Amino acid sequence: MDLRKLKTLIDLVSDSNVSELEITEAEGKVRIVKGGAGMVQGYAPAPVHFAPAPAPVQGVAANTVATPVAEAPAGHTVKSPMVGTFYRSSTPGARSYVELGDVVKEGDTLCIIEAMKILNEIEADRAGTVTRILCENGQAVEYGQPLFIIE
Repeated sequence: MDLRKLKTLIDLVSDSNVSELEITEAEGKVRIVKGGAGMVQGYAPAPVHFAPAPAPVQGVAANTVATPVAEAPAGHTVKSPMVGTFYRSSTPGARSYVELGDVVKEGDTLCIIEAMKILNEIEADRAGTVTRILCENGQAVEYGQPLFIIE
């Protein structure tokens, strides 16, 4: 595999929400892993390692002020069933499926998540009032990420 292509793949993984990418070609196999390990593996069998992040400075935590932990929002949380791009309406400029304060029934469409060029309608799994919209239009979302709060 070309070194420029490998660098492009590493940049794509580091700039995205993807944590791991594996590509197999005739010349070999590349596996790029992003995360706490602080390393990227290259062609098998010889992995390519990057230096780990520097260790935190000792003694600083004792002088910091504790920050309050955010409380879990009240109500039912509608979570993303997949990784993709969150859209509040069917087309750009169209009216959003739901707004804050809208009353929804079970099965009503709340939003669309685009995954691999497929538009997936996300429906309310509970009736109630939409009290919070937790994502911005066009935002990338992860599997299990909270999208709406319905009370």
